[in-house]
Amino acid sequence: MNPACRPLCTMREALADPAIFGEILPGETWAPWRAILIASRGEALTDDERVIFTTLTGREREPERPVDELWGIVGRRGGKSRAFSVLGSYLAGLVDYAALAAPGERVKLPIMASTTVQAAKVFSYVLGVFTHSDEMRDMVEGEPTVDTIRLKAGVDIEVRPANYKTIRGETLAAALCDEVAFWHLENSANPDTLILDAIRPGLATTGGPLCVLSSPYARKGELYRTHQRDYGPNGDAAVLVLRAPSQAMNPSLDPAVVKRAYTRDPAAAAAEYGAEFRKDVEAFIPLEAVQACMDPGVRERAPVQGVRYVAFVDPAGGGADSMTLGIAHLEGDVVFLDAIREETVGTSPALVVERFANTLKAYGVHTVTGDKYAGEWPREQFAKHGVTYEVSDKSKTEIYAAFLPILNSQSARLIEVPKLEMQIVSLERRTTRGTGRDIIDHPQVKGAHDDVANAAAGAVVLVKTGPKPLVISKELMEWAKRPTAYSRRHGDPMGIRFMRGF
Repeated sequence: MNPACRPLCTMREALADPAIFGEILPGETWAPWRAILIASRGEALTDDERVIFTTLTGREREPERPVDELWGIVGRRGGKSRAFSVLGSYLAGLVDYAALAAPGERVKLPIMASTTVQAAKVFSYVLGVFTHSDEMRDMVEGEPTVDTIRLKAGVDIEVRPANYKTIRGETLAAALCDEVAFWHLENSANPDTLILDAIRPGLATTGGPLCVLSSPYARKGELYRTHQRDYGPNGDAAVLVLRAPSQAMNPSLDPAVVKRAYTRDPAAAAAEYGAEFRKDVEAFIPLEAVQACMDPGVRERAPVQGVRYVAFVDPAGGGADSMTLGIAHLEGDVVFLDAIREETVGTSPALVVERFANTLKAYGVHTVTGDKYAGEWPREQFAKHGVTYEVSDKSKTEIYAAFLPILNSQSARLIEVPKLEMQIVSLERRTTRGTGRDIIDHPQVKGAHDDVANAAAGAVVLVKTGPKPLVISKELMEWAKRPTAYSRRHGDPMGIRFMRGF
């Protein structure tokens, strides 16, 4: 932390004082969290606290100075939101930033999650701290709103959506990032990376910490990479990572609840309560493979006369779902994705089909392939416009499985379409419970989709694996013109070679 930022008291003093945090994280059940919070501020631990600290972080000794980043990988119901709300309250209310703020500038402490509803849960804990604490209650300026607590010292604690565009250009006391393993941004292939990178410059002035807390999910993303890089004794000293199952951080959690979860779904429970990254969920296509096949700045390729195009559609039956169309063609051994269409069908799937049919006809396509689970309505609707709808012989998982080697070998050229890169990179390979079969699909989080990726992959795979057009080369024609003994006897120097065989 910047030396100009003056702590009004130590974290240990604040946790021990009943007028500050003493009644918020009391007793032995909160001892693990108190040890982490004290260590994160670069304060010395007792011998007993150091044993706890080593168990949770894999490091023998606490940091000698406040850390730049604190990552808490903790199972559900492990008390992480309450503990981090205490840390946020300390950094907002018990550190003086007056020497750094420009005249009229207010320092921000954002609380960010994938949705503002999720962020509001941590915000409510912070508000509870300021409401409950006798010392901190008087720090609040006016009445808090549903998303902002203004402090008299010039700090605003705010609920923010996880968006890299809205966090730029501000001076931050700290940042609390909740459930980062589940962050999802519709138009980005790597939302957690973009957002955290956008936050860090805002912390440079104060030297305040980036505080990330989450239960784990798949072995991908910033949470997993940070754990791999910085957990344990060989990690960056300025980045403190703790990983602990729910019961290690919350000994009062009912063991029966955890046991039932493991009985229902061991893989999910190991992540939710055991703080283990899921081994049955893997990132499927790396970002680098997609970007190597992307043609920057190309949004669409216009139809060219004489080129044979193929199309794949991902139908949607109504409501908020999108219906998507992909068109592609082959040049040599390389598949070119030419166009993507995405429309929310709403209450009129028939209108979307009509628009898609017009696009297909512009590319000279009169047959489209689509999902075999869509039923009869796509066939009937496309037939009204003179387009034949054929059912794909491949499932979505099979299409994505065939798509991967095409990308890895750079045998495809993609176009820059909103959502395409993000949806491809977000694809996961999951092992289904019970059957043990692998499926490839979008993440099982709210707001995740793969309809654009499915249309693009379907078109590319259809071109690459479908029947190839007969190509008669100039050399073959010249060879065929040479007369044979048979043709000379019958007075036909051309054509008989084709009729009788080569």
